[in-house]
Amino acid sequence: MNIPYRSTAVLLFLLLSGFVFTQSANGQYNGKADPKAVIQSGQARFTVLTSRVIRLEWDSTGSVNDQASFVAINRKLPVPAFKQSQQNGWLVISTADLELRYQLQSGKFNDQNLQITYNHPDRNFTWKPGLKQTGNLKGTYRTLDRCEGDVRDNKDKIQLEDGLLSRDGWHLIDDSKSLLFDNSDWPWATTRPESAHQDWYFMGYGNNYKQALYDYSLFAGKVPLPPRYAFGYWWSRYWSYSDNEVRDLVNNFEKFAVPLDVLVIDMDWHFIVNEHLPWTGYSWNKRLFPDPGKSLSWIQSRQLKTTLNLHPADGVIPQEEKYGAMAKALNFDTSKLATIPFEASNKKFMRTLFDTILQPMEKMGVDFWWLDWQQWAMDKKMPSLSNTWWLNHTFFTNAEKYGNKRPLIYHRWGGLGNHRYQIGFSGDAIISWKSLDYQPYFTNCASNVLYSYWSHDIGGHYHEYTGLTGIDPEMYARWMQYGALSPIFRSHSTKDASLNKEVWNFKGDAYDALINSINFRYQISPYIYTMARKNYDSSIAICRPLYYDYASQEEAYTFNKQYMFGDDMLVAPIGAPMKEGVSRLNVWLPGGNNWYEWNTGTMLSGGQTLERSFTLAEYPLYVKAGAIIPMYNDVKNLEKDPGKLTIGVFPGGNGKGVFYEDAGNDKNYAREYASTQLESNWKDRTQRIVINPRKGAYKGMPASRTYTVQLIGAEMPQSITVNGKPVKYTQIPNGKDWHYEGKTFTVIIPLSSSLCSARQELVIQYSKTDSINVNTGLVKQFRELTKATTGLKFRDGQLLLPELIGNCEETNLKLQYEPAKFYEYLRYFATNYPAIPDAIRKARISNENKEWYINQLKAGK
Repeated sequence: MNIPYRSTAVLLFLLLSGFVFTQSANGQYNGKADPKAVIQSGQARFTVLTSRVIRLEWDSTGSVNDQASFVAINRKLPVPAFKQSQQNGWLVISTADLELRYQLQSGKFNDQNLQITYNHPDRNFTWKPGLKQTGNLKGTYRTLDRCEGDVRDNKDKIQLEDGLLSRDGWHLIDDSKSLLFDNSDWPWATTRPESAHQDWYFMGYGNNYKQALYDYSLFAGKVPLPPRYAFGYWWSRYWSYSDNEVRDLVNNFEKFAVPLDVLVIDMDWHFIVNEHLPWTGYSWNKRLFPDPGKSLSWIQSRQLKTTLNLHPADGVIPQEEKYGAMAKALNFDTSKLATIPFEASNKKFMRTLFDTILQPMEKMGVDFWWLDWQQWAMDKKMPSLSNTWWLNHTFFTNAEKYGNKRPLIYHRWGGLGNHRYQIGFSGDAIISWKSLDYQPYFTNCASNVLYSYWSHDIGGHYHEYTGLTGIDPEMYARWMQYGALSPIFRSHSTKDASLNKEVWNFKGDAYDALINSINFRYQISPYIYTMARKNYDSSIAICRPLYYDYASQEEAYTFNKQYMFGDDMLVAPIGAPMKEGVSRLNVWLPGGNNWYEWNTGTMLSGGQTLERSFTLAEYPLYVKAGAIIPMYNDVKNLEKDPGKLTIGVFPGGNGKGVFYEDAGNDKNYAREYASTQLESNWKDRTQRIVINPRKGAYKGMPASRTYTVQLIGAEMPQSITVNGKPVKYTQIPNGKDWHYEGKTFTVIIPLSSSLCSARQELVIQYSKTDSINVNTGLVKQFRELTKATTGLKFRDGQLLLPELIGNCEETNLKLQYEPAKFYEYLRYFATNYPAIPDAIRKARISNENKEWYINQLKAGK
């Protein structure tokens, strides 16, 4: 993939060596480091993993551990350059970034015999054992169950775990108590040998946070790439759906043209014996699903994926359909009809559970499992084994080993190392503005432990102790707008008849905001998927704190709810209700480039904090000036490649972009993929856009594609050529000539279907004698003027619209009808728009309607 994530030479080495996999070819982890990276000194051993990461071991018996641990699975890395020497009784190890000093034959590590110095022109410090961090930037937390914001049960504030990143510039992973993997073909948990020992990983990175995360992924494993469909919209509800209701639900999604990819069926899919065993079940409830296979086949025919909820803690009871088969395979005594207990640490039990019960259901049509473990934290037979951690491992690696599609699970965070098993289910959060306001920060911090794909209950799960009922349309709309710009986009709620979150149950501005959020998610899904690939390659999450990119700017830490959404978008989420029809918030825009406020059509300078206001139709989404964003147009499902791609070129200067593609749901994406580089360059008043030949290959790759280029926030061109041939202008889109969308100041250039191996070049010529800045908020002014004027007509059907207002309100269409008068019409609008309040005051309408109209325009500012 032609994206400069890291040193090209290093990346090439890793690709050629097969290092892109987390496991070696024989299915085992690479726990043993290259001997050239290892320095033994008495009972101590040091392994130089990268120039910024050193493993430090001490064992009272002098033994060493080369088995993979739950955290560190790959230690056989390219050996970095380093030097070792002995100076006055000290072992000295020096890399390009670190100098380690250990007193020879001094035993267990302590602050008297060990120190590591980080030396850089802009930063230096010395670490010793026992030194406490003061600026840890935090990681994540197992679950947000019963939380309102960061407060659980209305009393206890949750404390996020420490993350890998700290403003101190270093982090120490103490892996001494971590369990190990054995060397079997399905690596299984085993305890460490009994001895006094220390097993640490020191990471020194200064403020190069991206490099720190990448270094961690080298020995802890990559973040896997979820299947393409996972980035679509998920519908979920705790509800006793029947087969008929599921079909009606899906038909309504199609009827109302709402995109959908994943159907989540909560625990009512299985039967329940009695109120004492309400959660666990493995047999279909035939009252609701008389023929599960046909139900799942019908869902598949709609190009949808199905996941079922599992609460496995109560084991396999005698009433289960597969009880006999399970007992036979385990040699379990059934004479007393006892429940087969759940034992996650028992390899035979887990293998039998998959082989006998779960995999047959997968063959029937279940695509992946929603694990919902909320019972005892640690395994009963192996007390140091976290059930959450281990369920994530077993379910993901089983799918990886035996499934024919890309593995995916859906469960809670279990601790360091769980980034290898995506994705996360954050649990049953309280429905409130506090919960919405907290989730962006929570999601941002999770990237600090590579847990990149949290899925929240969009709209909240339940009201619990709040005393409220039903849905606040504004809150749900804002939550959905955030959800569309979060890693996984999933609506969910508890079994409450008042919580009907289907889009078609809403109306007016709330409906528009909801459907637009879902459509927008699908519009930018190629960009999201491209950034997800980058996450796999570089360990940089799509939703990440601003300090990854702007570490030296203090606001990157204080504006901790804002986040980068991929490389080219910044989000300032809204977490409070509107006042007087708008949400007002302070937004920090980092220096180094300008930012295009997409929903309002405003180009803003970087390096400033400013107050911005947003109606319910708008959301604070900023695109880097000059960015190129790959997009879809009118796609309702991500199962298949539509064969069409929109290339969104944003205003503000030169830019580059990339479109990533692969088979979508195969396990070969590590090596089988392709990418297309995109470029936009300006010289004088000429813009040149290049779609470079695609590079790479994968099974089923389309040979050709139809592109549409959109120049967003652009003036009216004078001429356009594609591959040297002139393209005509048309007022009415016809699929072959270019046209102009006046509402958004967008030039739309359709290209004929062409081979992806071909280079395409567009040259757009703008007037050299006249120009005007169209990115001053005109998009917002046009929208609000039309909305207010249309609304006024419904308040006064006899309205005779003042000429000035009519001329201004129709400006967007005039631009399209008469391109030659583009600048004339815009200057008329700029001159007369401020006079609209005076014009309406002179109109023959009631004073009440006059004030209403003026207030509508004020609210939109």
